[in-house]
Order: sequence, then structure tokens, then C-alpha cells
Amino acid sequence: MSILEKVARVFTWWDGQTLNTQLYTSRHGVRVGEDDQGNIFYRTSDDSRRWVIYNGEAEASRISPEWHGWLHRTWDSPPTETPLARKAWEQPHVPNLTGTASAWVPPGSIRRPEPVTRKDYDAWTPE
Repeated sequence: MSILEKVARVFTWWDGQTLNTQLYTSRHGVRVGEDDQGNIFYRTSDDSRRWVIYNGEAEASRISPEWHGWLHRTWDSPPTETPLARKAWEQPHVPNLTGTASAWVPPGSIRRPEPVTRKDYDAWTPE
């Protein structure tokens, strides 16, 4: 690890854990589980604190609803111990894609590569 990477690790938080978070996690953290995106969830031995170490960018929408409920104490046991019952209509969790290249683009937007032909109205033309 270069000196620049070490300095960045001390002061940055958006693309992984900082040095202080790593030290706190190694001293007080009890690993609870990992989600499908590689985020690792921890708690203290007395369960007074719960936190997540993101796998990559620290984006809260990357946490699935099951783990979000555990982090915010909606339920006591993590999804690794008691998984939530899934409904037939539920879809898999996807993170918020706003601001990325994969974000939804409405018809007629200048971000669409192909022009859209509208068939739901006729444009007015002066005579």
C-alpha cells in the first residue's frame, strides 16, 4: 500500500472504511453477517451499536430491506438468524440508480440516444 493510499484511508469514508473505523471494528465489532452485495454487518458484544462496512462506495440504498431493518432496530435478530418471509410479488432489492448511467430516462429526454416518436397526440402546426 502506497503512502497516498494510507493517507486517503485515514481521511476518506466514501469508498471503504477509514482507519479509525477499522480499528474500532477490530476491537469491538462482532461480525453478524454479509449481504448479497458484499457489505459486512457488525455489532458490539452488548448490542449497543450496529454498523455496516460497505463493499465499495458508501451508498445507503445498497443495503437490502432485511438488513436495513436490523440496523435500525426494527427487529432484533439479523436476517442470517431469522430470514424474512418473502411475498410472491416482491422483487429483488436494487440500489438507487439516480445519477448513474443506469438511471431511468423518460421518453423525450435529451439523454436518450434514440429519438422517440410520440403517438399519443398530434402536434399543432400553424396554417
